[in-house]
Amino acid sequence: MITRRFLLQSAAAVAAYSAHSARPARAENAPGVTATEIKIGQTIPYSGPASAYGVIGRTEAAYFKMINDQGGVNGRKINFISLDDGYSPPKTVEQVRRLVEQEHVAFLANTLGTPPNAAIRQYLNDNKVPQLFVLSGAPMFADPQHYPWTIGYIPSYVTEARIYARRILATKPDAKIALLYQNDDFGKGYVNGLRDVLGSDRPNMIVKTASYEVSEPTIDSQVVTLQGSGADVFLIAATPKFAAQAIRKSYDIAWDATRYLSYVSSSIATVLKPAGLDKSKGLITAAFAIDVTDPRLKDDPDVLTWKAFIDKYMSPTEFADGNAVVAFGYAATVVQVLKQCGDDLSRENIMRQAANLRNFRPALLFPGVTVNTSPTNYSPIRQLQLMTFNGEHWEPMGDVLSD
Repeated sequence: MITRRFLLQSAAAVAAYSAHSARPARAENAPGVTATEIKIGQTIPYSGPASAYGVIGRTEAAYFKMINDQGGVNGRKINFISLDDGYSPPKTVEQVRRLVEQEHVAFLANTLGTPPNAAIRQYLNDNKVPQLFVLSGAPMFADPQHYPWTIGYIPSYVTEARIYARRILATKPDAKIALLYQNDDFGKGYVNGLRDVLGSDRPNMIVKTASYEVSEPTIDSQVVTLQGSGADVFLIAATPKFAAQAIRKSYDIAWDATRYLSYVSSSIATVLKPAGLDKSKGLITAAFAIDVTDPRLKDDPDVLTWKAFIDKYMSPTEFADGNAVVAFGYAATVVQVLKQCGDDLSRENIMRQAANLRNFRPALLFPGVTVNTSPTNYSPIRQLQLMTFNGEHWEPMGDVLSD
């Protein structure tokens, strides 16, 4: 199993490694690169209100260790430095400056969260440091015209909300919708997506909204207020801690509403189990990765690959964690970019190859979901599969959808 020691490498360890590497980087515009190594940086919340996402960093560290055990990428080992930012933008800025100015990483990969990434985007673009595959579905991270060094990865929250809105109109055209959302660009994406589809013809379908701050200890009062609106559809646009609270509270107060759940909080291990599997039954979400706990997929080649990886590099408790599952694909996409770079690991070429992915499908994505980028498309994944939770695992509903 990968430990925090691997993730949080000390400056002394990095210096010791450098002392043994006689050959410098191949070019001045290729910091973090030697003849035998490429250094990649990341910030992620191992602590704080979004610490459930810490498994993403651990999984990626394990994936890169697997790649290194296989000889690395084009003869270079990956030196992955993943630092805790506690989901706090000021801390993210501090850690990213350390990664860029002290550790001299080649690029940032899979930094997590809308507010943390918003806080570092301008700095990274000013310094022409690739900010690859941001783990936020906020549209602000898919703006190549204004921020050419920042590229997103996961589907847009606006797209997800539009998909939910269309399903609501198709299945419950007279619905009364209540929305719980995080008070930042993550949560507001769901507000905008719903309104895009409902439009001026149905503005009254959203009968109540309530927001929360990540510093709040609980959102129970917001859920009670939303129930009091008489809504029969409840959309939970929240990160794991608050999503679990909303699922549990809405069940405990006997709110008989159809519940939709943001895909960022669909992990059975870190959200549904803490909320209560019985209390999570009937939830609807949209996903781009398969549920590896679905017994119908036990012999699926991707699931067998995942199990072998877990057995060798992780712990059994992480097998069912949806955040770990998607992290496997995040890391694979980074490796694909490095493969395409060949021996030119300048920051310019790294960015060029990140914007040149064609129908790439890392393991564990739904069939039909692929990663595609171009100089004008910084939204790599644009498909989602509706799912419903049956009390044990997620079951697909219908076909893969796109916006």
